[in-house]
Amino acid sequence: MALYGALNEILAGMGLTGRLVARTEADSQPPAIAGLPVIGTHMRPNIERVLAVAPDLVLQAAGRGEAEEAAASLARLGLPTAVFAMADFPGLYSAIARLGQLTGEPDAAAKLVAGLTARLDAVAAKTGAAERPTVFFEVRSGSLLAAGQGSMVDAVITAAGGKNAVATDKKIVRLADEELLRLAPQVCLTQRGPMNPEARPMAERPEYAALPCVRNGRNFLVDEAVFSRPGPGSVTAVEALATLLAATPAPEARP
Repeated sequence: MALYGALNEILAGMGLTGRLVARTEADSQPPAIAGLPVIGTHMRPNIERVLAVAPDLVLQAAGRGEAEEAAASLARLGLPTAVFAMADFPGLYSAIARLGQLTGEPDAAAKLVAGLTARLDAVAAKTGAAERPTVFFEVRSGSLLAAGQGSMVDAVITAAGGKNAVATDKKIVRLADEELLRLAPQVCLTQRGPMNPEARPMAERPEYAALPCVRNGRNFLVDEAVFSRPGPGSVTAVEALATLLAATPAPEARP
């Protein structure tokens, strides 16, 4: 039983969807798990529901204290529990290999890692030594939050041929609008999802009209579940972003 959606996706990629016995409220992918019992949320699993499905192993993602405490609570009840840190692609591959060991399916894990690696290599072959545009990733609008260099988003940007405009070595960074204007990113990504449900492209917000990413037509909405959630979907995010970065920018509008 996984308390984090990307771990379901990893097991699915290993051909082990049939071993899952429950899911969280927010995680219904792959479609084969949609009908499984729901045991609560990523950070607040319902103990009685978890015990009712009697999992042999509980999987959780590291990074948020409340989520790790939920895993620790289940471990104290005697449930075998494993927590995975995945902030870059080596971390993702390590998590897949560990899942291979825990499930007794190391070959399936190795096959999944090989497939993901080949896809990233294909992107790298296309981006080559091309100039890297600066990319800003907006985690949340309003009280502006950005992806820093300690995030999987940073790894996605780098693998896609870009350079994170935010140099801070943290997962998430709070910025003032004035600082974003100073950074002047060439490409802007705004995620849409639970952390930013009212997402709008920066081109629709007058306060960002002077940004290069707005003036050259390179500001985009992206799916939070694909770009921000470390997992096999992170490779899909790399492929999608590489396509966006390869497109010819529009001539910048003059004031």
